[in-house]
Amino acid sequence: MKRVMLGTMSPEQTNLLMLRRLPARLTLEQAADDMGFNPGDVPILVVAKLLKPLGHPAPNGQKYFSSAELDRLRNDAEWLGRDSGALIRHWRKRNALRKANHTKSHP
Repeated sequence: MKRVMLGTMSPEQTNLLMLRRLPARLTLEQAADDMGFNPGDVPILVVAKLLKPLGHPAPNGQKYFSSAELDRLRNDAEWLGRDSGALIRHWRKRNALRKANHTKSHP
């Protein structure tokens, strides 16, 4: 059984994680909850090619993820290190751009 931090989760998140067996495919939001990411982290990991949605969804379409693949990745320490690094690089770059744009507009 998975450890669940009930105090910080919505009822929907708690219900998903309390299932004995997850559905075969998860929405982006469910995948984020299951893996301990923020929903906004998932598209970053998809762009970095660290997560792959099922099929070939349209860029603006609903993305689904394999719960079996998420289970495999959850147990891969090397992958967890790469995904954490990708998120850190993304936000470092984004914050640097924001700071540079702020400096240009406010000399």
